[in-house]
Amino acid sequence: MKVSDFGLDVVKTPRLVKLIAFAFLSISTVFLFNHFFSDSFSYPSLRFPISSSSDTTEAIQTNITTSVAAVSPSPPPRPRLKISPPPLPPTVVRTGIIDENGAMSDSFDVGGFDPDSVDELKSATGNLSVEEKEDDGFRIEKLNLCDKRKADYIPCLDNEEEIKRLNSSVRGENYERHCLKQTLDCLIPPPDGYKKPIPWPQSRDKIWFNNVPHTRLVEDKGGQNWIRVEKDKFVFPGGGTQFIHGADQYLDQISQMIPGITFGTRTRVALDIGCGVASFGAFLMQRNTTTLSIAPNDVHENQIQFALERGVPAMVAVFATRRLLYPSQSFEMIHCSRCRINWTRDDGILLLEANRMLRAGGYFVWAAQPVYKHEDKLQEEWKEMVDLTNRICWELIKKEGYIAVWRKPLNNSCYVSREAGAKPPLCRPDDDPDDVWYVDMKPCITRLPDNGYGANVSTWPARLHDPPERLQSIQMDAYISRKEIMKAESRFWFEVVESYVRVFRWKEFKLRNVLDMRAGFGGFAAALNDLGLDCWVMNIVPVSGFNTLPVIYDRGLVGAMHDWCEPFDTYPRTYDLLHAAFLFSVEKKRCNITNIMLEMDRMLRPGGRVYIRDSLSLMDKLQQIAKAIGWTSAVHDTGEGPHASVRILICDKRI
Repeated sequence: MKVSDFGLDVVKTPRLVKLIAFAFLSISTVFLFNHFFSDSFSYPSLRFPISSSSDTTEAIQTNITTSVAAVSPSPPPRPRLKISPPPLPPTVVRTGIIDENGAMSDSFDVGGFDPDSVDELKSATGNLSVEEKEDDGFRIEKLNLCDKRKADYIPCLDNEEEIKRLNSSVRGENYERHCLKQTLDCLIPPPDGYKKPIPWPQSRDKIWFNNVPHTRLVEDKGGQNWIRVEKDKFVFPGGGTQFIHGADQYLDQISQMIPGITFGTRTRVALDIGCGVASFGAFLMQRNTTTLSIAPNDVHENQIQFALERGVPAMVAVFATRRLLYPSQSFEMIHCSRCRINWTRDDGILLLEANRMLRAGGYFVWAAQPVYKHEDKLQEEWKEMVDLTNRICWELIKKEGYIAVWRKPLNNSCYVSREAGAKPPLCRPDDDPDDVWYVDMKPCITRLPDNGYGANVSTWPARLHDPPERLQSIQMDAYISRKEIMKAESRFWFEVVESYVRVFRWKEFKLRNVLDMRAGFGGFAAALNDLGLDCWVMNIVPVSGFNTLPVIYDRGLVGAMHDWCEPFDTYPRTYDLLHAAFLFSVEKKRCNITNIMLEMDRMLRPGGRVYIRDSLSLMDKLQQIAKAIGWTSAVHDTGEGPHASVRILICDKRI
């Protein structure tokens, strides 16, 4: 083949044609781009929609701009195209108990803060300033003892200056809460000769004289078999004004009068009004019935203090003008034996308050002179009582000797069938019968839930763990999962308390009076019961959280509503154990932490203990306050290990 023929064949091949076409197209594209864009467009600096102004980002922007400038000559300055970043999404405010990871959390917003109230808040917290920051600069000096005259001091009930300013006290206003603007800034001292309390059950029958050195009740009630002095002890024979032969015989009589009362199964929680030294409640406990004994801080000197020293559930409370701090349908039985209350005054408002707290189908037991004496005045009082109880649909079950027993209806059928305009009226449908904190009593009949909630609780002990129907009426975030949440809480506290009993030897501690300062559904108290510790628990539901008190009472436990920014209505040296789970994490937004711990010291018996389970970030401050108070304290890991964000602060108050 000739060389000229070979070159001609190469030129004719399709591959060469394609290469020539691609080269021509590339040259044309470059030419057109330079012609149309080089003079009319300059590359702007690249901007990243990132709020951070880090050095790395600036360096990247500078390098890119410099590289582009080196490729082409600098054009005349042109207005830069401003590209705004997209707007940030609105901030999500969590108001529930679920955090961003979907886990249950105790840290969440509870509402806004009014800056105008700062001055008022500072004056309300007294001499101790509110610490708003958790910083290492927090310091507190060692606290001193108060004057010995304050040995039995109850801050909100012994405010003599405020009581003197009252316009009237005919309804008992002087026995209600009147808290000081200046809070306590010293430690309540024990009386001279104070000893470690006698343990339960021996304390039911005798206590140390020097622990409650008051003899007025001995002088006034010694002949009624209430109390007497024997050497260095007070002795309690078990009698009362209407049962001088002993509470046991009296309880037998009530059981025979009302076979359906069945103490310890159907009747689990009772209220004893004007309790004296609480022998009625003390002897009911051996029948597996928890009785909350209440009385005012009145002329019957220190009766509640005697009850608490004996190891009986008790609290200072009064039937005056405000609702008592217990929810509707709390008690299966309410007992009043010579309790010195005029139930029919002011259109029966006091009996209507008792009716609010009495469970549907529950019993009101009244032992008083109008029941059995035939004097004209007393018989008139009896007729007024019968008339009032008829109008509120109570049924007189039995009248025998000096005892009369009424039963509350199970539903609203009797109330709605009364004549139009009948007195007292039904309360408004929007009245919340469980709203009790500084709420006035109302002269109306509390409606029972149309769905029967509260009337159909299980018998004891099943009710301790059966989720009650009223669980569905609690105002809280969850709805469908409420039963699971309650059961999970019970399992959690059972495991925790079991570890406390095992590791810290709680059974050797012989604790009797226990306060749970943030009780939730009562899981801590339920665990103590399940593990066989012979104690009782006052379950406090803070006003800052969900009102779970109805559930606590439906479980067969006792408790009260309270605001920990104020002192509690009990005597000094009441409790063997104070338990606070995540209380300070929540209340630090509203209250002074130092004031809360000072109140804890007032309530705690010498030799008692404090268990605080809370955030690690608070432990240093809490431990400093504990040291200033004089407690011996130590921080412990939880079962989650040393890397968890929660710790346990255990404190001992030495005698």
